[in-house]
Amino acid sequence: MSDSDISPDDNGLFIIKPISSNHVDAARARQETLTKPAGSLGRLEDIACQIAGIQHSDTPSITNKWVVIAAADHGVVNEGVSAFPQAVTAQMVANFLNGGAAVSALARQANAQVKIVNAGVANPIPGDTSKLVDAKFADGTANFAQGPAMPHKQAGEILRKGIAFAQQLSKEGADLIAVGEMGIGNTTAASAITSVMLNESPKTVTGHGTGIDEVTRLKKAYVVSKAINLNQPDARKPVDVLAKVGGYEIGFLAGVILGAAKTQTLVILDGFISTSAALIAAAIAPTAKRYMLASHKSVEPGHILTLEHLGLKPAVDLDMRLGEASGAVLSIPIVESAVRLHNEMATFEEAQVSGRDGASTEGSPETIDSEPATQ
Repeated sequence: MSDSDISPDDNGLFIIKPISSNHVDAARARQETLTKPAGSLGRLEDIACQIAGIQHSDTPSITNKWVVIAAADHGVVNEGVSAFPQAVTAQMVANFLNGGAAVSALARQANAQVKIVNAGVANPIPGDTSKLVDAKFADGTANFAQGPAMPHKQAGEILRKGIAFAQQLSKEGADLIAVGEMGIGNTTAASAITSVMLNESPKTVTGHGTGIDEVTRLKKAYVVSKAINLNQPDARKPVDVLAKVGGYEIGFLAGVILGAAKTQTLVILDGFISTSAALIAAAIAPTAKRYMLASHKSVEPGHILTLEHLGLKPAVDLDMRLGEASGAVLSIPIVESAVRLHNEMATFEEAQVSGRDGASTEGSPETIDSEPATQ
């Protein structure tokens, strides 16, 4: 992250400690002794080893699960880039609060607690908002096809709010944070961020979002290209990119990702928008990538490219593109399964089961794939 992209009072705020390579190695060694062919549990083994490294533990655990959904609006909807009106953002926030959304059902199944954050919703939110977390600076971003999305100072501040929020969840015992978002027009912002950070053309990274037709998709790509040419965001300065073509909910989630990593907490990414927030977070603190888990691969082309750039392999591929942390929460049972298998399976020696060729597998040269735990 460029020195000119942070303020003097940020000293140490964005420093992320590496995960424990010793605990990753120890976890991999244990995986080789369990009653199964080496590597036969595939990604589940990698996930367990990653969490062991994150938690600095020989017996990693997932017991306190949180879902953070940040919501905000985007002035760029005035360019006709979405199939839905801006009012839907506030209406869906009310749906989250009432427990009626897809992510609500999935969170109940996963026994995860949900926090809804107003990072900049433009319209009044119907019903009881007493449980809504307020992180709002403005009624959404400005239309970045006509100028910067937000002031640079607010971009930095929304990041800090996200960091502080994740740190507070960690103090309350969180060992897993799944992140998602809501905001009509936010796939346009995610496309702009992705285009800049990956140096890809807007047309390549821009998908169909909420179900727009091909003509509207091409229009959206044109708006993204126009915004980039007008605002000239600098990929070397991620806060500059956020300020010029981002969104408040994206900035908040980038902060949550950084805060989770700073407190040695696993963070599960959802789809395209939350992964664009991960791009910002990783550009600020590359070590944060080792704390990320990709839940799924969506049909958005920019999401696929971003996962490749971050070196993350999705847990599932179900052609999802809903957002709101639905994919992230859906993957929580997979993460829990990985940890349970790692901790509870017997070793060949404990079970008195012969290893390969009738001998104990302990000390065997056969090993599972030794790629980094986040891949």
